Amino acid sequence: MLSTSSKRARSKDYEDALMWLEDAGMIYRIFSISKPGMPISAYEETDAFKVYACDCGLLRRLAHLPASVVTDPIANYTEFKGAMAENAVLQSMMPLMDDQRPYYWTSPGTAEVEFVIQWDDEIIPVEVKAEENITGSSLSVYNKTYSPHYRMRFSMLNLQFNEGLLSSPAPLASWLDKWMSLLK
Repeated sequence: MLSTSSKRARSKDYEDALMWLEDAGMIYRIFSISKPGMPISAYEETDAFKVYACDCGLLRRLAHLPASVVTDPIANYTEFKGAMAENAVLQSMMPLMDDQRPYYWTSPGTAEVEFVIQWDDEIIPVEVKAEENITGSSLSVYNKTYSPHYRMRFSMLNLQFNEGLLSSPAPLASWLDKWMSLLK
């Protein structure tokens, strides 16, 4: 993400500003993990992170996106829908994380799981899809590589549980603690 700020800038050039924004509660920095081990914080890669707005309304304003577009199902902002969906799920999950932080995972190829969380003694990958289209191989690549007991997907599909995959409507991301208690 920082590579778009300046061609010659390095993340350390922005570290103080990012820390200030994070301490002020304006952003979340979500770090990459090298693998989903226990404790997950031991596998944090501090040089690879994503920056999210602490609030979807703030993200919308920073992106100069009219509010009417967000609520319009036929609006043409398809590239940004994924970012808004990820931000909304993260915003819903953060108050429930009990001083834990989510991470993200990328494969050596192109697979990326938006969030990986440690919940008690489980490491759970969390995929976010903006609509009903849930195609994509990232969660499958993660599953084949690490065989987690449980996986989660937030999308606009109905609630279902199949073979360790809990699929939940994205607006119910704030029920993360309830979903976790059901999985245990």
